[in-house]
Amino acid sequence: MADVFDETPTSQLQSKWVWFVGLGVLLFVCGLIALGNLMLATVVSVYYVGMLMLFGGVIYLVHAFQVRGWDHVLFWALSGLLYVLAGISAFVNPILTSAALTLFLSLALVIAGVFRTWVGRKMKPAKGWGWIVASGVITVLAGFVIALGWPLNSLWVLGLFLAVDLILQGWTMIAFGLGIRS
Repeated sequence: MADVFDETPTSQLQSKWVWFVGLGVLLFVCGLIALGNLMLATVVSVYYVGMLMLFGGVIYLVHAFQVRGWDHVLFWALSGLLYVLAGISAFVNPILTSAALTLFLSLALVIAGVFRTWVGRKMKPAKGWGWIVASGVITVLAGFVIALGWPLNSLWVLGLFLAVDLILQGWTMIAFGLGIRS
């Protein structure tokens, strides 16, 4: 099966290099702005998650009345209602929602790190298994550091993650655009 990128001629990408660089600069600048005000970036990220939850909840509710049987309708409707309520709470009280999301993030990092460490140890005879274990340990430590600073750090942790992601995505697009230019 052919790769998706094999279908796109290099010359087509080369002619669009300035768009990749422009997008990269825009994302990089947005990341720097977010880095300049982490609390505002946290609130923006909470609003974004809230919008997604509201949208998902409405889809669940619409789907609830498409299925047959009251037990299925009740399950889907209840799920949709919970999503809608969670989305509304993100808009009503973004600080409380950011605290909940930050705690969830710390727990997810710990669980993912423990799992990654376990997988790395299972790969022990393979070359490079230590990198996987090290990555897992760092992820666990990041989760614990976030959990130890909770709830005070919930005012800036999500904003920091957003800022770093925007900066990295911007840098990547700039590098890609300049790389395909020649």
